[in-house]
Amino acid sequence: MLKDRAAIVGIGQTRFARHLDEPEKTLACRAVLAALEDAGIDPGEVDALASYTMEETDEVELAKSIGAGDITFFSRTGFGGGGSCATVAHLAMAVATGQASVGVAWRSRKRGSGVRPWTSTSVQLPTPAQWTRPFGLLRPADEIAMLARRYMHEYGATRDHLFNVALACRNRANQNPAAVMYDRPLTREMYMDSRWISEPLCLYDNCLETDGALACVVVGADRARDCRRRPVYVHAAAQSLPAQHHGMVNYWTEDPLTGPAWTAARHLWKHADLGPQDVDTAQIYDAFTPLVPLSLEGYGFCGRGEGAAFTEGGALELGGRLPINTGGGGLSDGYVHGFNLINEGVKQLRGTSTAQVPDAATCLVTAGEGVPTSALLLRA
Repeated sequence: MLKDRAAIVGIGQTRFARHLDEPEKTLACRAVLAALEDAGIDPGEVDALASYTMEETDEVELAKSIGAGDITFFSRTGFGGGGSCATVAHLAMAVATGQASVGVAWRSRKRGSGVRPWTSTSVQLPTPAQWTRPFGLLRPADEIAMLARRYMHEYGATRDHLFNVALACRNRANQNPAAVMYDRPLTREMYMDSRWISEPLCLYDNCLETDGALACVVVGADRARDCRRRPVYVHAAAQSLPAQHHGMVNYWTEDPLTGPAWTAARHLWKHADLGPQDVDTAQIYDAFTPLVPLSLEGYGFCGRGEGAAFTEGGALELGGRLPINTGGGGLSDGYVHGFNLINEGVKQLRGTSTAQVPDAATCLVTAGEGVPTSALLLRA
């Protein structure tokens, strides 16, 4: 069993911006080298690599560029943001089973200044998207907007509930000098008056468009105790591809609002000594605000249809029932397919977050809901 047999001992990132001049490969190397420096580990000791299938910098180029040693394990996870936590999970399994000793996971992306992946619909048509793209569902925002409308209809969720999510993330970004939205407060009036992106999702319901890169270093529990920084242990991990799943347009199933988070959660809690009631803070994938209440339900923090109401009364803020996305998340920190949520979870359990939850000892990190997904349960 994986439980606490591997730990994250180093994290690194570049700055986030709408446009960075450096190519993705350079950003990737900078983030990886920063994470290794944070851990106090020489690049020549790296023998495992993990990233996303959408990562432009491949293992060969990264390994050569940072001066890694012989690589004995490497993997990539699919489905965009759904694969974020899986990168760490794969490395944790590799070091726990002796396939490697020092693993690096990373994601580098120029989403802010790069080409939007959905601008070429012809590339997507040979895939299952042939059943949705011709009818106008071109962007992830359009697909999630339909889920959001269904959720509002079924359970009485309102735009104020979505605003609660956006506000919690923005408030935390306003405490984080490295966040894109550090100096830009959000008010309810700004939110309600903003332009539609895909109704009922307005400008502030959508993640940022960001250039940047992040990385983390994973080693076995024995070695973790001797590293430069306080280790953060991978207590449990999960991936989820539910039966008969069809991406973010799984509208014809019996319950479209029960997404991959539910399957991932069952597996995660099954292999953990802890439950939702033991989580001190959660970094919940927030490419779009409706994903947060859906994930709150899926991971068991509240009952079916209660995710929107859960956000009321400052529940997601510092001091609330479940402080979330304490670095600002994808909505207000930076959007690099969720990897910043992993690094922020590490900061919380080290006690070094810019919006520190007092005595935080456990943190849930989730990947994209709506697509095949993954999750980590971290502990100090």
